Amino acid sequence: MTGRRRFPSTIFSTLTRPVRRATALSAGALVACASLTTGCGVIPGATGGSGDDPIKVMTWAPENSSATNKPGMPAMALAYARWINAHGGIAGRKLKVLTCNDHNDSVYAAKCARRAVDENVAAVVGSYSQFGDSYLAPLESEGIAYIGGYGVTNSEFTSIVSYPVNGGQPSLLAGLGTALAGSCGPVSLIRPDSIAGDELAPLLDSGLKAGGHTVADDQLAAEDATEYTTPSEQALSSATKDPARKGCVVPALGDRTGTFMDSFRRAREGYPAVRTATVLGSVDQSVINATGGAHGPYEGAYITGWYPVSSDHRWDRMKKVINEEAFGDNRIDPADAGVQTTWIAYTVLKAVLEKIGSGEVSAANVRHTLDDGLKVGTGGLTPTLEWQPYRGKLSAVGFARLVNADVTLQVVRQGRLVAAKNGGVINVTKTLANAEIG
Repeated sequence: MTGRRRFPSTIFSTLTRPVRRATALSAGALVACASLTTGCGVIPGATGGSGDDPIKVMTWAPENSSATNKPGMPAMALAYARWINAHGGIAGRKLKVLTCNDHNDSVYAAKCARRAVDENVAAVVGSYSQFGDSYLAPLESEGIAYIGGYGVTNSEFTSIVSYPVNGGQPSLLAGLGTALAGSCGPVSLIRPDSIAGDELAPLLDSGLKAGGHTVADDQLAAEDATEYTTPSEQALSSATKDPARKGCVVPALGDRTGTFMDSFRRAREGYPAVRTATVLGSVDQSVINATGGAHGPYEGAYITGWYPVSSDHRWDRMKKVINEEAFGDNRIDPADAGVQTTWIAYTVLKAVLEKIGSGEVSAANVRHTLDDGLKVGTGGLTPTLEWQPYRGKLSAVGFARLVNADVTLQVVRQGRLVAAKNGGVINVTKTLANAEIG
């Protein structure tokens, strides 16, 4: 990994496919209208074009898999739709959410995308999948927007149909590296032995190097393991090799981070003290509680996230919706980064549909509205969001669609996840601009 990431060739070729398809459809529609005595209503591909049909979108995420699961994301999407529909819809139209389980599997991810195409959805919203190469191609071929993906793969920041609401794993790791550079000795990263995992080390290293630190020791581990004794011992051995400085161990294993920490707590007794740090999504308040709270391994740990801490008043509206429409649904945790991302993604969708108003709601119009300089406020949960093709500050390093590079720095104090000093906001645009991702 010695060079900067370059745009994949497909990003440019996908620009023309939906346009050609739309042109062909328009021409066919004109011929059909000319040959019939009755008027033409909705063109193919429109959803809710007459104002009577519901606006159809899709949300997907892995559920009941052996690795990372995000059942709260589709559950949040359904709760959001119930709330919107109970209050008159959007611009007078009902919202219909289809859900799909990608099973943490590339084949199922592609099936979810093909179903979205077959169902003529206006957009895919607030979703999670590790398999961008599988689901983005079908969406690109039909020009369907992918709004507010979780940001787990770099392809979400290159595809022309992707509209991310956060900086994904790139910003979290770069921000964490920046935070740790001045306070850690040797740093050990434990990450999944997967395609998505391969992208994590250079991102953490970009932050570490920006702070004058050496790169992390990159250690691979199975993301579906039931115990992590050997990886724990390897991480501790590496992090304690400098007796003059306390090292840091950074597990980034998604849902398996808690499993790793169980092994890590037992293994660390035979080693000098180390500090732990990670990213939100790998650890949240429930994991901190389960591993001992103030007396557990995360006490004092830095954790980077995309949004304000869950206790912040800016989440009050989301919590109100959950209480009204999903009370007792334990899949939806308002502190979960996936649930929060889905809420923000549907906030974006609502802004798009309100801009379209009584006009035709189609995949093409949703993308046109997003690309035409629409600015979306999220109540302070993110900076104002705006996507314009190839104008991003990080285009040169392969993150053309990354428009929100803010990271919140949080810390575990007395067993609670709270904002770090000065509000804990770090902008990692410059750090990512210097990342070496090949």
